[in-house]
Amino acid sequence: MTPDPEKLGLFAFRVFTKLEGAVTSGMIHLGDQLGLYRALAEAGSPCTTADLAAVTGLDERWVREWAYNQGAAQIIHLDGDEALSMSPEAVAVLASPDHPSFGMGMFHRLPQTMAALEEMPEAFRTGLGLNYDSHGREGAVGVERSFEPWNRANLLPVVLPALEGVETALEAGALALDVGCGAGGAALLLASRFPASRVVGYDISRFALERARERQTEQQVANVEFFDPRTVPLPTDGSAAFITTFDCLHDMTDPAAMARAIRAALAESGTWLLVEIKAQDTYAENVARNPMASLMYGISVLSCMSSGLSEPGGAGLGTLGLSAAKVDQLAQAAGFSRCRQLDIDHAVNAFYELRP
Repeated sequence: MTPDPEKLGLFAFRVFTKLEGAVTSGMIHLGDQLGLYRALAEAGSPCTTADLAAVTGLDERWVREWAYNQGAAQIIHLDGDEALSMSPEAVAVLASPDHPSFGMGMFHRLPQTMAALEEMPEAFRTGLGLNYDSHGREGAVGVERSFEPWNRANLLPVVLPALEGVETALEAGALALDVGCGAGGAALLLASRFPASRVVGYDISRFALERARERQTEQQVANVEFFDPRTVPLPTDGSAAFITTFDCLHDMTDPAAMARAIRAALAESGTWLLVEIKAQDTYAENVARNPMASLMYGISVLSCMSSGLSEPGGAGLGTLGLSAAKVDQLAQAAGFSRCRQLDIDHAVNAFYELRP
């Protein structure tokens, strides 16, 4: 069958736009790691590539070629050949770690994520994936930088007040668990805000736990601890008043068993805050309603589904594997009688309040 020349050209263009995106993502990683965005944002007014190179201590010729990529991709603005500037929106996403829209986390761990490609042929043959520690320490830091800006701005003032009775319980003093705590950001926020409570973070990543403990020491927060649940299991006596899972259940090899463990740890009056990637029930619905569906499915192969299949018999839910209906089914099977989706605006995540 002979391809239509016009359609062939359009299809080839579509394919190479994907390659352009991959290469430009690498340039965004470099801009973040080399401090180019920060320096450009701090300049406050247009500057030349020579100015930017001088401030960052880099070679001007390399900075210039990087800037041409960024200008052509409409990430930064170039006026002529050398005058560089950033829009306020670019500053928020690229150079402001405390802004809720800061987006450098996934780019931080881009080399580790893409390095998984070397292991993928074997994973496709055997069915076994790689756990999160395969991405090393920088993988853990990348997750930290991805999710914590929004959490720092919204967890305490927006999310907790939407949960029935949680703030009151934590103010009085209670046990709170953060399962899949990563680098400990949410656990440290809760422990700092509620000093009468005890907070325990659990994760199976040694890199994430090392980072969490480092931050605990830096911040001098006494009422928080971090453990690997394989050595220090979750309690089974219903002693926890509040349990959180942030964007991690779909990564687990046995999310159903984890849901049951959370139910056993949770008091009859307790609350499980389950935060998961927004997903629909079918591929067709995900593609129709999520403009980033192709990215999500690709990251799933390289990271999320891979983690979920990192043990024989793993569930392998994938990045878009937990729709609202599936969350409700999982909750009921684990012994929860109430599952309510919260009215919280987030570009990527859905928030659920689960009660026994």
